[in-house]
Amino acid sequence: MKYNKFLIISGVVMLMLGALSCTKKLDEVLPQDAISKDQALKDPNAARTLYHGVYGRFRAFDATFFQLGEMRSDIWVDGLFTESVDGGLQNQYRHNISNLNVPFTNWAGFYNLIYNFNNAIKILPQTPLPDAEKTIMLAEVHGLRAYVYYTMLRTWGAIPLNTEPVETISNTAETYKRRTGADTIMTQIKADIEQSLTLFGSANTLPSGKRVYWSRIASLILKGDVFIWSGTHMGGGNADFTTAKNALQEVRNLQGAALDLQANYADIFDPTKKNNNKEIIFAINYELQQAQNTQFVGAFTVNAIQAATLSFAQAPTPTVSSVYPYVGGANRVGMNQAMINRLTTLPADQRITNTFRVMYSNAAPFATRGIFLTKYIGTTAGTSQIYNNDFPIYRYADVLLLLAEAKAKLSEDPSAEINAIRLRAYGAGYTPHVNAGITANMNAILEEYLREFIAEGKRWWALRRAGDSYVYANLNPTYFSPASTAKFLLPLSLSMLQADPLLTQTAGYP
Repeated sequence: MKYNKFLIISGVVMLMLGALSCTKKLDEVLPQDAISKDQALKDPNAARTLYHGVYGRFRAFDATFFQLGEMRSDIWVDGLFTESVDGGLQNQYRHNISNLNVPFTNWAGFYNLIYNFNNAIKILPQTPLPDAEKTIMLAEVHGLRAYVYYTMLRTWGAIPLNTEPVETISNTAETYKRRTGADTIMTQIKADIEQSLTLFGSANTLPSGKRVYWSRIASLILKGDVFIWSGTHMGGGNADFTTAKNALQEVRNLQGAALDLQANYADIFDPTKKNNNKEIIFAINYELQQAQNTQFVGAFTVNAIQAATLSFAQAPTPTVSSVYPYVGGANRVGMNQAMINRLTTLPADQRITNTFRVMYSNAAPFATRGIFLTKYIGTTAGTSQIYNNDFPIYRYADVLLLLAEAKAKLSEDPSAEINAIRLRAYGAGYTPHVNAGITANMNAILEEYLREFIAEGKRWWALRRAGDSYVYANLNPTYFSPASTAKFLLPLSLSMLQADPLLTQTAGYP
């Protein structure tokens, strides 16, 4: 057997695993962004390249995180949009999902990430990097792996568990792997979180500059998120809710000049205000000379022709093109009028005015045509639109609303956290929330989730984490209800089942 001497950073190898039927060195399919394992073991800079490569791979999944966390919610529907529908996204918000209509095949590519995490966790301790640097790197990668496995658990339930790197394969059968029970996956997620926290030590410091690296604070927030989920869906109950509350309260106690809500909601996403942005805890980074955040934004803008004939007011002007002259896209997903009214009715909410703008025909009777997503509109360079907004994974608003959720589920008063969010949104004249029991408190929290995190991939997970009854109460019963055939978890594709005879279909699908 030949042993692999290269650490693969690209996902190319995982695409080939199912096709290999004989002993094969993985370095024979070495891509451009691969790094020599032997070099990483000798050269500190090569080891750092390995570490940064993990974040490079993670960045490629922002559209996947967005879709999994939002497109099955109540935000985007067959509402008002200007071009032909995006059929793939429509299947998600209509819950038109079956074993023959699978929105994400091959586990959405997440095992490309998992295997990169596993390689980093295996190789980094053996590199000549200073011990303190290695420890922090490992703390970050354990946190990232926990986040991805948590996303997969929420999406498919039982999934294959692999915490070791793939170095050699002799035949196709070695790539087969059964789905591991959700309880075991959750145990691994929690173990990774604890390992991350241990490796970080006791210092709750945030990265200086751009907050685009995982931190101990990010692991604490993920811990709160995860334990609320296991308390709700996996029998953890009040013990898990208490663990979640304690982790989130630790972050809440850090509120100050370096960690807080931004007074101006738009400043959270402003590409010119990334350095030490006090609300951001961890975000996927986009820069002009590296990569742009274009993977899903284009479906929520308009093309150049429409930009000249659509207005941001019920009047001939201002046209979209006069405000955003270089934006191009294809407005293929929309909101219905009821949701637009719900979000834009007075009092003015600065989250909404800094997330999207309603578009109208610029000729009488100035009918509503759709919405234009501005949250990730970026900046301009010459005559080009540059989509260099970071994509937040966790920010301080997450801390407040997750903590409110943990408190609500413990029958405690979440008003302080809800009202902090409302004060920023509406100003001093906001209507305070008053503690009113679990259901009313949870509904108030979910209303803030709806408004706070549009296009950040959070709404579906918020509804799911709240509990099944909240999902049914908020989604269109035509597509998703106790009486419908729609399922919370996603199915596997027939090609996946045929490629791996150890896999079984998600429960409830034929």
